[in-house]
Amino acid sequence: MKPGRRALGIAESYRGTDDGASSTLGGAVVRANRVVDDFVFGSCTVGGSDATAAIIDCWRRLDRPDVRYVFVAGVALAWYNTLDLDAIHEAADRPVVAVSFEDSEGLSEAIEDAFEGPERERRLDSYRALPERRRVTVDGRDLFVRSVGLDTDDADEIVAAYTHERRPEPLRVAKRAARRVDAIRGGAGGGFRRD
Repeated sequence: MKPGRRALGIAESYRGTDDGASSTLGGAVVRANRVVDDFVFGSCTVGGSDATAAIIDCWRRLDRPDVRYVFVAGVALAWYNTLDLDAIHEAADRPVVAVSFEDSEGLSEAIEDAFEGPERERRLDSYRALPERRRVTVDGRDLFVRSVGLDTDDADEIVAAYTHERRPEPLRVAKRAARRVDAIRGGAGGGFRRD
């Protein structure tokens, strides 16, 4: 991969853990050679259903046609605010790669425990519609990847190309930026399991 090829990473930091609170989204444009090019910030509702729209808004405001890939940290931000990776892919017209860092049995049971009625069913349907999650080993460490817009082998190669220390660099930088902005806004940081 060319060292100057750019990816946008989107990660979050919580300002609260109560339903209706805000979660800070940080976006970082990072080259494959680890050079940071740009930042964008947004927010979504903890326990809401607006994370996909918030990420699309960040993409549009960033206005960086040179970015080749979009990485997101997990698929259920801000307390099960489940992402629609296909919608992000369509809006950005770029491959989307969701990466998480913990092995798990998935989020279906947690969603069932946290919600009731139509809200539970809507979130479960969104979660179950996501692409299959698979294990990718980079430098002896396991990452868990879902991708849209490119085949599995290409997605795995892209994850490996951007991963230098446990996490893909665009996500590592985005997470740090989100935490700093969150601290400025007076948040405590923290979070939930992202799948």
